[in-house]
Amino acid sequence: MMLTYTYCKKVIENTTYTSQTQKDEILVKLDVFLLNDRINDVQYQELSALLAAKSIAA
Repeated sequence: MMLTYTYCKKVIENTTYTSQTQKDEILVKLDVFLLNDRINDVQYQELSALLAAKSIAA
């Protein structure tokens, strides 16, 4: 589903993460979306890479 992918991408890009726990929670949501065919493998890889590249604010 493109809408789920678009929403997730926007959330990841616009969120300021203050802990690794926050990033882990988003990753769990991405896992669930992948397992329920809401996003595909390519979209999952792109979103998880985008999330990994985000730094944690002090």
